[in-house]
Amino acid sequence: MMGEEPIRVEGTVAEVRPNATFRVRLPNGHEVLAYLSRKAKREKLSLRLGDSATVEMSCCDLSTGRIVRRKEASDSIS
Repeated sequence: MMGEEPIRVEGTVAEVRPNATFRVRLPNGHEVLAYLSRKAKREKLSLRLGDSATVEMSCCDLSTGRIVRRKEASDSIS
């Protein structure tokens, strides 16, 4: 169906790949190939191995996703 809400899941960056793509490991152990959303690219979001990120996926294709946000560290070291 058109207009369905995307599935949002928190995951961990397991691999940094070329062309701003990433392999993200979800809490259930499944890995998805994800790319940066247009807004994340515009904001120059940088992700590194081990970073937590929010991934949006279509209910029709659960093997790819779009990274919409990097989860901020709750405890920052000063």
